[in-house]
Amino acid sequence: MKHLDLHTTFISLVKEHERIIFKVCYLYADNDADRQDLYQEIVIQVWKGYQKFRGDSKFSTWLYQVAINTAMTGFRKEKRSPLTRGPDGKVPDVADVNFGEQETEQLEQLYSAINQLNDIEKALVMLYLDGKSYEEMENIMGITNGALRVKMTRIKEKLRQLTKSK
Repeated sequence: MKHLDLHTTFISLVKEHERIIFKVCYLYADNDADRQDLYQEIVIQVWKGYQKFRGDSKFSTWLYQVAINTAMTGFRKEKRSPLTRGPDGKVPDVADVNFGEQETEQLEQLYSAINQLNDIEKALVMLYLDGKSYEEMENIMGITNGALRVKMTRIKEKLRQLTKSK
């Protein structure tokens, strides 16, 4: 019975937080098949580590950590290109929000700039855009607060430069 409860709780937590997994998959894989593969790999890695999850941090923080590490270690080897354009030539919008022409162009510029960042920088941008505090980002990424603040300042400047040149 204990195993059944563990399994049920696990499924419930994954469903409750699956947007985190989707975001990571979207950022690190460039097509639906790769996203599905990465999603499955992340869930497998989360399941493997779930029994060892002690609850020292929020489940979502731990899930981000596992998902990002899985994406960076598993997909880095294959040098996949995230945030590519869809069949219509536009960058797909994860939230399916209808933007005006100017907003869509700005969003495409931002995605294009993010695509040029390295894996760690992409992860930090995703966490920042998700409204994570520096403390949460520090826990997820294992980067000290001081180093994190320096990295974020450099990333912001890099994104400014990349979007300015367009």
